[in-house]
Amino acid sequence: MHHHDTLFIGGRYIPPDGPHATIEVVNPADESPVGSFPAATPADVDHAVAAARRALDDPAWGGLGPVERAALLIRFADALEANLAERATLTTLQNGMPIGLALDAEGAGPVGLLRYYAALAGAVLAEETRPRLDGNGHTVVTRDPVGVVAAVVPWNFPQTLTMFKLAPALAAGCTVVLKPAPETTLDAYALADAALIAGLPPGVLGVVPGGADVGELLVAHPGVDKVAFTGSTAAGRRIGEVCGKLLRPASLELGGKSAAILLDDADLEVFAGRVAAVSLLNNGQTCHLSTRILVPRARHDAVADAVGAVAASLVVGDPMDPATGLGPLVSRLQRDRVEAHIAAAKAAGTTVVTGGGAPPRDRGWFVAPTVFADVDNSAPLAREEIFGPVLAVIPYDDTDEAVRLANDSPYGLAGTVWTRDPERGLAVARRVRTGTIGVNDYSIDAGAPFGGVKASGIGRELGPEGLAAFTVAKSVYLSAIAEPPTRT
Repeated sequence: MHHHDTLFIGGRYIPPDGPHATIEVVNPADESPVGSFPAATPADVDHAVAAARRALDDPAWGGLGPVERAALLIRFADALEANLAERATLTTLQNGMPIGLALDAEGAGPVGLLRYYAALAGAVLAEETRPRLDGNGHTVVTRDPVGVVAAVVPWNFPQTLTMFKLAPALAAGCTVVLKPAPETTLDAYALADAALIAGLPPGVLGVVPGGADVGELLVAHPGVDKVAFTGSTAAGRRIGEVCGKLLRPASLELGGKSAAILLDDADLEVFAGRVAAVSLLNNGQTCHLSTRILVPRARHDAVADAVGAVAASLVVGDPMDPATGLGPLVSRLQRDRVEAHIAAAKAAGTTVVTGGGAPPRDRGWFVAPTVFADVDNSAPLAREEIFGPVLAVIPYDDTDEAVRLANDSPYGLAGTVWTRDPERGLAVARRVRTGTIGVNDYSIDAGAPFGGVKASGIGRELGPEGLAAFTVAKSVYLSAIAEPPTRT
């Protein structure tokens, strides 16, 4: 059991300031208790933000240059590598992620991101001197840290999505107050432990657990300079409204309903071999999944059968078992939401290829992987983000219609194109209105920007762009008279 009665604020573990709720964490695979933690109070949020502000002005952090900060990030990465298995296991116990995925994404992923941004910091943050367009001197362009960052992260990839924000923010010289999801907060304590071992100065990282009320306090706090959020589109809209009124920058990585476009020459065997990864990853609880499968009408039945066969073959069970392909959904509420979507589609007469109900298990919040065929792109099944193991196969008549259907969505986060001709795939990918897209696969590249358009969000994470997003450009105008004379 993982019971906590303190909060990580100001570089140490302290008791909550005043009366507070205790939040219990339940294992979604068997509904057994995993641990508990205290919810932060409004005073705790104030303390965490104040500590982050002090750290910005403290030479121990604010006085460091990019190279010195990079060394701290490397020590942080080493400490996280040492507790890699613990953090991955905590994620699986809390949200049901298959342990093999957790070891890779939740365990190793944050370590790699920290090392990547440690190496990148010097190049992105270097000052640049430009000649003035009027010929009268030069301009020095600097990149200063944006300040105190409120990082609000979801439960589906808690460690990874925390590090999408934390690694570049720290590399830029910012300080961070983290609000983890209540479903997955226990792993944030392991993150804080690593920060202590690495010697991050007090206040550089603070953790304020709790529900939406704590997140709202943090997002609107007058001491916060930027908000970095990953979560639902509905919550992102609310955060955007708050930050807009405050003229506070915000990055919002939100939902998706992405399309896999199988062109008429697509290799069905290749697609079938990858569909579990690109469309059902993490029990369907992944924002970038290709959950709409667009297929030529003449190949519809063959593709639907193949996808259904893959879904039906996945082992549904204990996520701590390496043989498990699909674990439970994160909560009873999430399971009920997904089952309601399935029931509505069945009631509308949509063809079920496989699944459509709960697997035969006594306990746990499981949903059998479900594939619907001959779905209309205007149906709720094709337009709403279900966030579970539910796929819709949608027929089209020609490539232009496939692109139109892919773009006919309120979302624009990801997608895939499948073809034997990579150049043709690239040409189709260019026509899809989305922030990211893969040809014959989908795998996020940490060295390139990630984010969405339309209702999928604002801003970009990862790559050099993800580091630049935590900086503010400042121009220092040096007139010719102010410049030192040229030495001969």
